Amino acid sequence: MRIGIPRETKSGECRVAVTPSGVRALRDSGAGIVVETGAGTASGFEDREYRDAGATIVSTSPEAWSADLVVKVKEPLSSEYGFLSESSTLFTFLHLAAFPQLTEELLTRRVTAIAYETVVSCGALPILRPMSEVAGILSIQAGARGLEKGCGGRGVLLAGTDDFPPGDVTVLGAGVVGRNAARIAAAIGANVTILDVNPKKLSEAQGRCGGRARTILSTPEAIAGAVKETDLLVSTVLVAGERAPCLVTRKMIRSMRPGAVAVDIAIDQGGSLETSRPTTHAAPFFIEEGVVHYCVTNMPAAVPRTSTQGLMAATLPYLLSFSERGVIGALRSDEGLLAGLNTFNGHVTCEGVAKAFGKTFLTAKEAIR
Repeated sequence: MRIGIPRETKSGECRVAVTPSGVRALRDSGAGIVVETGAGTASGFEDREYRDAGATIVSTSPEAWSADLVVKVKEPLSSEYGFLSESSTLFTFLHLAAFPQLTEELLTRRVTAIAYETVVSCGALPILRPMSEVAGILSIQAGARGLEKGCGGRGVLLAGTDDFPPGDVTVLGAGVVGRNAARIAAAIGANVTILDVNPKKLSEAQGRCGGRARTILSTPEAIAGAVKETDLLVSTVLVAGERAPCLVTRKMIRSMRPGAVAVDIAIDQGGSLETSRPTTHAAPFFIEEGVVHYCVTNMPAAVPRTSTQGLMAATLPYLLSFSERGVIGALRSDEGLLAGLNTFNGHVTCEGVAKAFGKTFLTAKEAIR
C-alpha cells in the first residue's frame, strides 16, 4: 500500500497527520509513504526526519494525493476537490454534516471516505478523544483571552484575585471536552457550572473538578438560566456524525452579560449556538448581540506539537491495519473502524450525514459486501 500525507491547507492548520515515528512503523509494516514537502514543519517535524524514517518527500500536492490511502488532519478544501478520486481512500476528520458541498463531491467522485470522528471503540470515539481533550483545555485559555477588554470582553479575570471574586464559567456538556474545560476552569479558581442530560457524566465531571463545580441536569430552561449569569460559556455538545444540535438561541445570547464570551467547540459540526459562525486562528473572535464569540473550527491546531502526537497515537493502529489488510480488509475486520466509513462508491454510509441532507442511507456493511 502507498500512503500519502499532503500538507494541510486549512487556515491556521499546523498539525500533520503522521509523524516520522509513525512513518517508520508503517514502513516496517510494508507500506510505502509519500510526504509532501513541509507537511510537518509547523508541528516541528522536518523533511529530513521523514526521509530518515523511510518516506519519499515529494514537492507537489498531487503527488501526495495520488496514493492508495490519503491521510490528513482536516477535511479537503475546494482547492483540493480535484484530487479526490475513487481510486484512493481518504482518512481524516470530515464532519460532513456541516459540509454539503464536500459531501456532494465525495459522492460524485465515488470516494471511499473514512471519518476520524465516527470511528468507535467500546462505545467511545478513540480518534476524536485526544483532540477533544485539547479543545476542552484550550477553550478556557481562549475564553479568558476573549474576556480581555482588547478583544471586546467585559474585562473579567476568571481566576479573580485575593480582593475580588473569580469569574463564572458555564460548560454545556459533560463529555470529554466538557470535563476538560470544567477541570481547567475549576483549577484556576473560576466558579464552574456544568450542565448535561446524563447524571453519571455530571458526577464524573464534578469528580474531575475535585468537587469544585456545580452540576445541573440540562433542560432548555436550565440552560437559559445558566447562560444569563455567566461570564464564559463553553458549549461542547456533540452528536457523532450528525450536525450539532442548536442548544443556545439568539434570545439566550442576548440575555448574557455585555462583554461575556461564548466558545462554541461544536462549530466544526455546524455549531450549537444560533449566533455562531466559523472563525480562524488569524481572526478568532467576533461580537454578536454584545457577546464575544470564539468559533475556530480547528482549535487543536493552536498547539500542533501536542495535538499531532495525540492524533498519531490514536490513528496509528488503524493505519497499520490498512497497511497489513488493505482498506476493505481492515474495514471488514473491525466494526468500529467500519463505523467511520461515511461515503463509499457514491453512497452515504453514515446515518447522521444521510439525515442531515436527506440522502438515502446505505449501511457500511452492505456497501462493502
